[in-house]
Amino acid sequence: MKNKNLMRRVAAVAVAAAMTASLTACGGAGGKGGNAIKIGASGPLTGPAAVYGTAVKAAAEMAVEEINAKGGLQFTLDFEDDTHDAEKAVTAYGVLKDWGMQVSLATVTSSPGAAVAPMYRDDHIFAITPSGSSLAIIYEDPDNAANPYGNMFQMCFTDPNQGVASADYLAAHPALGTQVAIIYKNDDNYSSGIYNKFKSQAATKGLSIVYEGTFDDSNASDFTVQLKKAQDAGADLIFLPIYYDPASLILTQANQMGYAPTFFGVDGMDGILTLEGFDTSLAEGVYLLTPFSADASDDLTKNFTANYKAKMNDIPNQFAADAYDCVYAIAQACEAAGVTADMSATDICDKLTTQFSSMTFNGLTGQNVTWSQSGEVSKSPKAVVIQNGVYVGVED
Repeated sequence: MKNKNLMRRVAAVAVAAAMTASLTACGGAGGKGGNAIKIGASGPLTGPAAVYGTAVKAAAEMAVEEINAKGGLQFTLDFEDDTHDAEKAVTAYGVLKDWGMQVSLATVTSSPGAAVAPMYRDDHIFAITPSGSSLAIIYEDPDNAANPYGNMFQMCFTDPNQGVASADYLAAHPALGTQVAIIYKNDDNYSSGIYNKFKSQAATKGLSIVYEGTFDDSNASDFTVQLKKAQDAGADLIFLPIYYDPASLILTQANQMGYAPTFFGVDGMDGILTLEGFDTSLAEGVYLLTPFSADASDDLTKNFTANYKAKMNDIPNQFAADAYDCVYAIAQACEAAGVTADMSATDICDKLTTQFSSMTFNGLTGQNVTWSQSGEVSKSPKAVVIQNGVYVGVED
């Protein structure tokens, strides 16, 4: 009998140790054990897109730690590495669900987000993505913006909104260029979604598109053909609705050709200054639309930027700012709805969906931010330009 009791105690200790190790392995900020609401997330912590996931994870941890330090509402965060891969995101979702995720930051990037969105719907777990901008994350029918999942929300601009806002901005600032070329990735929801809306809006604004070039995963390293055709067409501005990795190659190859148009990007370009091996001087003068500029003078931005630098020894990008806002928006909604850690994910989902569809939020990436019932965010973009190796807000 004594041996059996001893074996039970050893087994209990082993289980407790395993649980502790599991929680420690998450690497995220944590609240007070069972009194903490469990927030799950996945994103690329390794691979070419790691700059996005690393920024989101760090900023989310900062927000969780700050909220927990107040002593009321408590969160704990588990952030899984999905390497910007849809299949790995599905696997990560399973890990998070088994962990007991009650709320989620969904995924960092769009394709993984589109892959797991139906799973969040089926399991009725509330999710708000910091930076997954594809309509496929919030709609079952993204081509027609129809049949919203209902519990999937976005903190970042949707792809169509980025395309429309970019065309509007260029039409209002003809000094940047009047003969526009576009280079986009045709097998990526993010890139093609922005491109389609940009082209449509450009037509209504009288923008002259002189060349359209595409690429996919099979030919994403040599852009000399597209650049030569843009140059021959007389393009003095190239719109790049793409991520920073191919954009860095385009800037490098354009420089080697002696071709120097204005380059204008969207939020996927944010991160190009931290890309290993890239000559950041080639990004001087690049414009992009973003909801966040680290050089803003308001106290919230200054404090966030200083704390992020202290944590990461780096300047925060808009992905970090969006993640920080996500956690604080979840906190605001939880407090308003009376959400507690002992509630089921399903009950929490109902409460947060109602709150997000009706509340107004003020954060780093916008004031008076609201959401539609479909999960789309409404806030105003800001233009920044890269000067002396940093993003500088553009004042009209």
